[in-house]
Amino acid sequence: MSSNLHRGGSAYGDAAPFRSREGLSTRSAASSDEIQLRIDPMDMELDNEINGLRGQVKKLRNVAQEIGTEVKQQKDFLEELQTIMSNAQAGVKNNIRRLNKSIVRSGSNHVVHVVVFALICFFVVYFWSKMFRK
Repeated sequence: MSSNLHRGGSAYGDAAPFRSREGLSTRSAASSDEIQLRIDPMDMELDNEINGLRGQVKKLRNVAQEIGTEVKQQKDFLEELQTIMSNAQAGVKNNIRRLNKSIVRSGSNHVVHVVVFALICFFVVYFWSKMFRK
């Protein structure tokens, strides 16, 4: 390839100017080492599409930033809620512990009271049914 350049040929050999794809074409330049490109006016549509895509990317970036902000706010809220729930759980545990202590301290008198009340109710109903049966 370098031998071709020293003889005055182009980097592409003795090939004639070619059209690589629609919109781009090469032509001979003043110097054999340079290539000039010409862009067809149809490529302006591509520029417009690229600009449209840039706008959409900006919108998506803004949406992603808003989602990130919302996630951060919700994370902070959940951490605060978790702290509140931990405090509430500790309070409930303390209250249950106090109730258990008070029940143990007072003994099982409440069971005796319930049994006595049930016996009294039973005898009242029994005697009442005996008196009005005759």
